Amino acid sequence: MKIGIISDIHGDLTALKTVLDRFDNFHKVDYILCAGDLVGRGPEPDAVVTVVRERKIPTVRGNHDEWFYGLSPENTTYLKALPLDWHGQFEGRSIFMCHGKPGNNIWGLYRDHISDTLLNMMLDSLDVDILITGHTHLPMCIRVQHGFVINSGSLYTFNNMRSSSHTYGVLHLPKITFDLYDLKQTPDKPLLSI
Repeated sequence: MKIGIISDIHGDLTALKTVLDRFDNFHKVDYILCAGDLVGRGPEPDAVVTVVRERKIPTVRGNHDEWFYGLSPENTTYLKALPLDWHGQFEGRSIFMCHGKPGNNIWGLYRDHISDTLLNMMLDSLDVDILITGHTHLPMCIRVQHGFVINSGSLYTFNNMRSSSHTYGVLHLPKITFDLYDLKQTPDKPLLSI
């Protein structure tokens, strides 16, 4: 099974359409998960929320998703109802998804601020095999004793002072391997495979 993973779209409809086309026609994923921040900063937040909502992509509430100015009533209702955390099971593997860290969409997990011990404790306390996060806009793929922690980086590609990775990922189950792809390059070769 292949699961497409995206995060931090920030209203960039062009980037979202590009990655969804790749998921559908190149990677041929079975499922898509989104680690939040559909809106904020970008030019087409309402259209981004509409696409994600209509495709029924499981999504958690990012910190920017707390603000829903200028959205249609349907999309405002949708963002307000997004959960902080999401839990699912595929191919016998348990997955927990959040935007920042479990129970919090403001604070992120940065590799230089966390240890393998902390990640093992998180995975153990959540009782999951895989933790998916976003928020930092920096890709992170770490295999530790108790499981795997993934941040696919940010999808948005418009000009902004905040750094972004322009990346997305494909998670392979049940084996638990992960490929990271650059949105600005062809999808035939991953930036990273772990």
